[in-house]
Formats: sequence, C-alpha cells, structure tokens
Amino acid sequence: MTDLLDPASRNSAEQFLRHHFQGPLVGPDDTAYDEVRAVWNGMHDRRPRLIARCTSAADVSAALRYATAAGLAVTVRGGGHNVAGTAVADDAVMIDLSLLNAVEVDPGAHLVRAQGGCLLRDVDAATLAHGLVCPSGVVAHTGLGGLTLGGGYGWLARKWGLTCDHLLAAEVVLADGTIVEATEDQHAELLWGLRGGGGNLGIVTRFTLRLRPVGPVHYHTGVHPLADVPEALARYREFAVAQGPDLHATAALKQAGAHSWIPERLRGRPALFLTAVWFGDPADGPRHTAPLFSAAAPDATDSRVLSYAQLQALGDHGEPHGHRYFTKSCYLTDLTEGAVAQLADTAQEMPSALSSVDFEYLRGAIGDVPDAESAFPRRDAPYICTVSAQWTDRADDEANAAWSRQGTARLAEWQYGGAYVNYLQDERPGRVAEVYGAARYERLAALKRRYDPDNVLAGNQNIPPAAHPHA
Repeated sequence: MTDLLDPASRNSAEQFLRHHFQGPLVGPDDTAYDEVRAVWNGMHDRRPRLIARCTSAADVSAALRYATAAGLAVTVRGGGHNVAGTAVADDAVMIDLSLLNAVEVDPGAHLVRAQGGCLLRDVDAATLAHGLVCPSGVVAHTGLGGLTLGGGYGWLARKWGLTCDHLLAAEVVLADGTIVEATEDQHAELLWGLRGGGGNLGIVTRFTLRLRPVGPVHYHTGVHPLADVPEALARYREFAVAQGPDLHATAALKQAGAHSWIPERLRGRPALFLTAVWFGDPADGPRHTAPLFSAAAPDATDSRVLSYAQLQALGDHGEPHGHRYFTKSCYLTDLTEGAVAQLADTAQEMPSALSSVDFEYLRGAIGDVPDAESAFPRRDAPYICTVSAQWTDRADDEANAAWSRQGTARLAEWQYGGAYVNYLQDERPGRVAEVYGAARYERLAALKRRYDPDNVLAGNQNIPPAAHPHA
C-alpha cells in the first residue's frame, strides 16, 4: 500500500491513479465530464475534481486510497438518484460504480448477486426471467445500492418486507481500501449496519439478495376531485388497515393529467388518486380491490392486469433525470380528519404542476422483522407521507423547497416521529440522530469508529465516529 500514498511523486492525479486503476478516469477537461458528473436531481450541479469509473472492487480500493492520500473528499455514485445529491460534490473524488452493473441469478436458491452500480431495472430484468424478484422501490432507474442501504420501500414491502431485509451478504470496500465480505458469519455487525443504516460504513460493490416469486398483478386506480378528499380518504383508511398481505394500497395528491380515462373536467387540477394492487391470482383482483372504490365512488377508474415489470415502470416517466427535486418525509400515526385537511391544503397550494403528496399505509411484513436484526428504524410506523416538489426552473427553487418543508411541518400534530433516511435532505444538526433513535444511532456510530474512524465516507446523511448527534 506504500506506493499508493505519495501522489506528489506523480506528474498528475490521473497519472498516479492509472498505475493502480483499471477503469476510465474522467476529469473536468474530458468531453464525457458533464455527462458523467450529472445526477438525477438537477439541483445538484457540482464539479468533482476527478471521477473514477470503477470496474472492480480493486478499482474502488485504489480510488479510495488515492483520495485519502491526496486529502480529497470522497463521494460514491451508485444510481445517482438520491434526492440530496450525495453522489457528487465540488472538488471531490467521485467513486462512480455505474459500470459495475452485472447481475447473476441463482434461481434454484432464490438468490441474486448484483454489483453496486446496478439500477433496479437491471436486477428486475435478470430475475424476472425466472419469475423472481427482490422487493425494491417504485422507480426503475433508482440505484439498488442507495435504496438497499437506506431501507427500500416498494410495492411488495407489506408482503415480503423491505429491500434491506433481503440483504444476505455484501462485498464491501472499507475506508482504508480493504475488501471484506459481510455475512452472518463474518463482519456480522457490519451487515447489520448495511441493512438500513444509510451507507457510510463502506462501499458495497456486490449485494447478495434473497428473491421472491412474483407473477402478473391486478392494478386498480381511481381519481377523485379535491372536494371529495375527506370522504375518499376515510374509506382509504378503513381499507388500508384491513388489507391482507397480497394487497397494497397507496394514495397521491397531484395534478390530474390528460390520460384518456381521466374526465376532462379534472385534468390540470389537483386531484386524489387511490391505487390498489393485488399480488395474488389476477382473476381474484377485482373482488379484492373494488371495496376501496365502492363506498366513496371515484369520478373514474382504470383497472388492468400488469406484469411486474410494467408495474415497476409506472413511475419512471413522472420523475425524469435533470428536473429539480426537493422531498421531505414523515411518518403519521393516523389519517385523522385534521391530518387529511392539511394534506388537501398542501395539494391546493402546490406551486408546481409536477409535484405530489404521496402517502400509504405500511406495516405488514415490514414490522414482522425483529427490530434488532437491522439498522432500519421505525418499522412499526403506520403511515409514511412524502411531500415531493418537482420543477424545472432554477428561479423557482426556494418556493418549491419551502412548499415541501411546510407540507410536512403542518402535519406535526399527527407525526409518529422520525423520517425515511433515503429522503433526508437539507437537514438541521441532530436530525439524523432523531431519525435513528439514540440506541441505534450509538450502535451505528460504534460501527463507524471501527470501520471508518477518520470519517472518509462522509458524503451522505452522515453518522460520524463520535456518537454525539451534533458532531
């Protein structure tokens, strides 16, 4: 390792690193620089000093050792989809995993081994060929790494649990460049921290994940005018709490688009969309989803059978790369009349037609996992709510971010506590400690002291080696 610790002996950072790095190196003068440094959230237009496009765990190790020796900050890009833009920073070394996107499926063992730069669609494409899937998020161009390390809500969470609950092993490059395998038998505490701890303990270059069987689903959605929100959400509350594991129902307040099934009188106006997905036999789907729409009849519905791949792709076009995003989340104890009124007001005040207020009932298999088995907090939360601002003009940044902040702040009376770590953004000191809770935060800080005592990997919603929440 000694020969890696003196970059001053080389003519340039790039020349030094090339002796130990096999993948492409991209700097500000390269034609690919602007394309490679861009992340999903267009708010984060940052300029790293060097982008190391890794092709192996050894590349990740070399890039980490170089950055540390050169005194440069490090960021890690998997899918580049984090709303806070943690994958990129000015004057830092970006360790880019996007070329590490190989997927190996063992259908007999119901396992997948996916490299750290995979997107959800990469994994789904490989596993669905065998009728299997790892429960994951709802936007196919999300990175597997960030989603898993922060938790992983999705359509199948109530039936099978979070993505992080399916993590069986991980190849990890530690902050000092050492490559280890975290399993239940070796580095077991590290594996615990990777299951929802936020990802600043090491760089995961390969995930081994459990797979579940999946087939076609019955999809049923309906739209209500804003005036009908109290009645419709009262029905949603009853339906969601009673739903079995093969059902997952969601709600969204957003502007109605010009889809053929949506009445013209609702198009271009804020509206409520209720959606129920049935994961059992699709022929039984209408019987199970119809009760959501019977007591409080929507203005229109759309009902069809989808493949799981089609279900996963539904959100892709609504969150394109390069738009500007700001998201706040909170957990709710209940959908009371007061909370519903605040949600409706937030939708009415939406400054951008691209934004949304999304919420859903959780529990099910999420809460079946013993709390001590993962770093993921708030498993028993009843509801999650995300106030997601999306817009395109830089001049509108403050208005949209303020709307998102206010959207969760006005729900303070009904909040369960905490927030979803993958949606943390623009946080005040101590917020990360609040999200994890004192005991879990201290356990993660102890892991940090063991695996990254110098806080080399500090480019995310960081838990530093010192356990003090303001450190």
